[in-house]
Amino acid sequence: MSKNYLSELNPVQREAVECTEGPVMIIAGAGSGKTRVLTYRIAHIMQKGVDPFNILSLTFTNKAAREMKERIAKIVGEGEAKNLWMGTFHSVFARILRVEAEKLGYPSNFTIYDTDDSKSLIKAILKEQGLDDKVYKPGSVLSRISAAKNNLISATAYLNNVQIQEEDRMAVRPKMGIVYHQYANRCFKAGAMDFDDLLFNTNILLRDYPKVLHKYQHKFKYILVDEYQDTNFSQYVIVKQLAAAFRNICVVGDDAQSIYSFRGANIQNILNFEKDYPELHMFKLEQNYRSTKNIVGAANAVIANNKDQLKKKVFTENPEGELIKVVKTDSDNAEGNFVANSIFETKMNEQAQNRNFSILYRTNAQSRAMEEALRRQNIAYRIYGGLSFYQRKEVKDLLSYYRLTINNNDEESLKRVINYPARGIGDTTLDRIIVAANDHNISLWKVIENINEFEIGLNTGAKTKIDEFAAMIKSFSAMLKTQNAYDLGQNIAVHSGILRDLYADKSPEGVSRHENIQELLNG
Repeated sequence: MSKNYLSELNPVQREAVECTEGPVMIIAGAGSGKTRVLTYRIAHIMQKGVDPFNILSLTFTNKAAREMKERIAKIVGEGEAKNLWMGTFHSVFARILRVEAEKLGYPSNFTIYDTDDSKSLIKAILKEQGLDDKVYKPGSVLSRISAAKNNLISATAYLNNVQIQEEDRMAVRPKMGIVYHQYANRCFKAGAMDFDDLLFNTNILLRDYPKVLHKYQHKFKYILVDEYQDTNFSQYVIVKQLAAAFRNICVVGDDAQSIYSFRGANIQNILNFEKDYPELHMFKLEQNYRSTKNIVGAANAVIANNKDQLKKKVFTENPEGELIKVVKTDSDNAEGNFVANSIFETKMNEQAQNRNFSILYRTNAQSRAMEEALRRQNIAYRIYGGLSFYQRKEVKDLLSYYRLTINNNDEESLKRVINYPARGIGDTTLDRIIVAANDHNISLWKVIENINEFEIGLNTGAKTKIDEFAAMIKSFSAMLKTQNAYDLGQNIAVHSGILRDLYADKSPEGVSRHENIQELLNG
């Protein structure tokens, strides 16, 4: 493998790439080429003879992981690059938990709940507990539980923490701890973990099973963490434990770009890195290759007011560029009109195209005024970061069938599909099944597959429909051993009635939903 890639780096970047041993902190200002440095650093470690299986690279998005792996593949070859352990915290530790989950009492095929699944379960618990969802707002409850998990506070510890209980009383939500405890118990019974559990349970695994910790400490001899300023306490503890044996840990970040405190990110993780590793090598990437002098100067002036920071002086050799305009308007509608009019005038005066413009806003709610103003000017636009393909109802329905087929105890998937397409199992019947499951401390599936053993006030017709549903799911589960994902999906879509239900809807929306199912199956 050629070392020509090193010639593409400036002196500081090259030093950061070549310093492969021991703890390293790379402070990377915006546009300073940090992705290139991280990518080349991994390639350089591999060139020194390190097996890619012994390298762990943690990123904050799957997109970043894919792009980095593609760049590395161009240097070391696809065969080597594909063996790297590279991905988001959640994807990497989900992979580990698939192997180790049974030690914690979970099945290896545990379901991963997304935010919608978690909120649905919380709503069910609030209803069962007789709690007002206007006071115990599901989103707020989930955020509170998430914050606890990210600080490694279990449901039991939460209930026993006097300060936390007082905070909940002051917030007029004194039963928050009970909801958390119920939520954790229901997830466990369902063989499910939410995103925070993937990190929380990894911490439990490494804490309670020294042999497992030793195994992964000696597997991951080199650890690299991107966007370290946005790690939370749970992530920090995992990384620190894994790096303890060899101390070959490299973190890349910029305290000036920390944006995820609302999600539990702790800026102190990067500010205190030197205390954790006093022998570290620090490199500051201060040259900005992306922005103009005016933008860099403005950014430096703003961040200079931050008293608690890692000092650096970002500079650029790019042109001065246009001055930054700061415009104050009287309302959100006036702001939208100003933006739309500015775009329209620029298009007319400079023959610019729609693709030459982008609008960034802080919250999704701010898009309304922008969209209305753009429509009035007849300016076509596209929203990025809206409802993703996998969040569409019909896609989630089919995926829920997949999940229930793999993990029959998955409560949220079961509730989603038990009466879709409609098969005469209504909410009243489902509520009785839930009560029976809670009374006997078992999963919903255990009640459903043994429905005739429970006296819950169902007539023969209702029990027959439940038996038929259970038999259908069991038949899908039996196919797992003999069919690939495509064939299994086709069988589920046909025999569950999903395709028939969607095909019957000839509206443009119905046709689109049918196409989305086909896209999922073909993917």
